Amino acid sequence: MSHPFTLTLSCQERPGIVHAVSSFLFEHGCDIVEHQQFDDAVRGQLFLRTEFVCSQDTGTDRLSATFQTVADEFGMTYQVSGDQPPRVLVMVSKLGHCLNDLIFRWRAGNLGAELVAVVSNHEDLRPMAEAARLPFHHVPVTPATKQQAEERLLELVDELRADLVVLARYMQVLSDETCAALHGRAINIHHSFLPGFKGAKPYHQAFDRGVKLVGATAHYVTPDLDEGPIIEQEVIRIDHTFDPRALATVGQDAEALALSRAVRWHSERRVLLNGHSTVVFR
Repeated sequence: MSHPFTLTLSCQERPGIVHAVSSFLFEHGCDIVEHQQFDDAVRGQLFLRTEFVCSQDTGTDRLSATFQTVADEFGMTYQVSGDQPPRVLVMVSKLGHCLNDLIFRWRAGNLGAELVAVVSNHEDLRPMAEAARLPFHHVPVTPATKQQAEERLLELVDELRADLVVLARYMQVLSDETCAALHGRAINIHHSFLPGFKGAKPYHQAFDRGVKLVGATAHYVTPDLDEGPIIEQEVIRIDHTFDPRALATVGQDAEALALSRAVRWHSERRVLLNGHSTVVFR
């Protein structure tokens, strides 16, 4: 019986890294299924993602601990993962297009992740979540209760053992402390390319400026608002015939596409942080 695993790592570029990895896997009875690497010549870094199967009865903890010797030799930051899909907590406000798309892909088995619950500061999307048999948690947010609301959010992350938090048009700005607590495991969708039209009614601003492209950006959440490492961007070409309502419609399509791809690639361990940017092995 074969046990599937994924090794991801980054380190300073130097000769012998791939040989060390492949030798380690061979010595431990593992067979490489997929291998991708990227040499960042500008930063002098190497990024690697290797899928492999192991005929031996072993686990991620044991493999990770055994690989530590190789990692120490090359100064690697690494992770060994099994094939268990990440548990995802989705946060929403009133707009349901991204949540609906995530639910559809999850049910179809194409998301690469397991949705475990929906959290919202409004009640509007409770029927959609409960129709999908997802627990719905209403956590109201006001200026006076913002801290308590975020504390409740982090409690739910722990209670549900959520590996990833997805802000699927959640229209609240998370505090620096919450962003830090969710570092590398929270993805947001922004309604334009970044940087783009900020503030209220972005599609009306786009209409007024006569834009010819509508885009969306999926990125990791950081304390710097809408400036986190970008995972994916989607674009749809439009023309002068698109009024604000039509712009919003195609914009929502772009948002749903960019977000679902980002969630899937993250869940498949295809996204590696590279400073303020990312390396995405598709």
